[in-house]
Amino acid sequence: MSIDSTRLAELHEAEVARFVADHPACAALAEAGRAHMPLGVPMSWMAKWPGGFPVHVAQATGAHFVCADGLEHVDLCLGDTGAMSGHSPAATVAAVREQLGQGITTMLPTADAAVVAALLTDRFSGPGPARLTQWQFTLTATDANRHLLRYARMVTGRPKVAVIDKCYHGSVDETFATLEDGRVVERRGTIGAPVPPELTTAVVPFNDLPAMERALATGEIAAVLLEPAMTNIGIVLPDAGYLRGLEESARAHGAVLIIDETHTLCVGPGGATAAWGLEPDALVVGKTIGGGIPAAAFGMTAELADRVAEMIEMEDIDVGGVGGTLAGNALSLAAIRATLGEVLTPAAFAAMEELAVAWTDGVQGVLDETGLPWHVTRLGARAEYAFSSAPPHDGAEAADADDFPLQQYLHLHALNRRVLLTPFHNMALMSPATSRADVDAHTVAFAEAARTLR
Repeated sequence: MSIDSTRLAELHEAEVARFVADHPACAALAEAGRAHMPLGVPMSWMAKWPGGFPVHVAQATGAHFVCADGLEHVDLCLGDTGAMSGHSPAATVAAVREQLGQGITTMLPTADAAVVAALLTDRFSGPGPARLTQWQFTLTATDANRHLLRYARMVTGRPKVAVIDKCYHGSVDETFATLEDGRVVERRGTIGAPVPPELTTAVVPFNDLPAMERALATGEIAAVLLEPAMTNIGIVLPDAGYLRGLEESARAHGAVLIIDETHTLCVGPGGATAAWGLEPDALVVGKTIGGGIPAAAFGMTAELADRVAEMIEMEDIDVGGVGGTLAGNALSLAAIRATLGEVLTPAAFAAMEELAVAWTDGVQGVLDETGLPWHVTRLGARAEYAFSSAPPHDGAEAADADDFPLQQYLHLHALNRRVLLTPFHNMALMSPATSRADVDAHTVAFAEAARTLR
């Protein structure tokens, strides 16, 4: 079933008019912002929200926020995972408040550092020999990925990184590459690439073990960096045996396998790594582990950490391109300790996954009723719908199914019904504070939108 573009434009125009009428205070704030901020926002992505300007938040608590116009919204975006713990969880706020009075950053460790490293080891290490026992901290998952790629090139002496086609790992230069007629090229929209991507990167489709084997067989690959399930292009789940086969291939060819769990932490307390029994050489996790306070971490096996340590000269440890003066600061570590220990607990994940099942069932029910040839996929506490009848097998299939004007209309329609989805795709994320009423509010709004398109 195709969506008539003229009809879609008319529907979108009506929603824009409604949005503007409902948000005069947000519009005024957006106009004020344009005086000294490009696009009127403090970070460029915020301009992608539908409606002509973003809603401005006055207060966010739990799974809801109130905008500058006093309107309360259900938040299923949750800062694109940064607030998966819910906004301002009580335990995190208490820990942060206490630490604020005791020092924020000193470039010295606090007692929380060892406690948090042990917590992460327990969460992400399986029973196998490749346990992730050595941890370092950063402010973003981007930095964690960058640091591990530097280490991988150093210990292997190899120049390239293998990534997945249509992947996303923050603003890591090597990952802004895609496949075009079998060639590695810049991904559309890449800004100021430092070198042609084929010099640094091999790009392989997700779920394609033979293609990964061919890339590794060149002997050029220092590291394989991937999510265990793709999330940023839409959810793409791994085939049975794919991740185990990838582990074996990377190990056989001496490449460092790095799993980025920044989004796939939604699978459970230890992400997909623990839930699916994965054994990477290194792991990255960020965004939500600090409950909204900037924080990220990367873990390594003892074997990899030893190889790194053998090649680092203490005199030069601060000028090698790894680390940062604010990384591992007292405030971030206090926030991680409270968030992992008291907020994102196994019980919380179980409840979040149950709500994600309900959200998925609600969307599927609407698709069945309206006959829209779309699908919905769930990954732990995260779920989303996409504009193809069957789930994609790789990133290219997921990208081909995207429809930006349709996506913008559906997001704005939901926002006008006080439900916020992630602006980059049709994702909903559950938090410990999300309720069944929040889920049902989306189902009602989605059903109304779907009927307008039927």
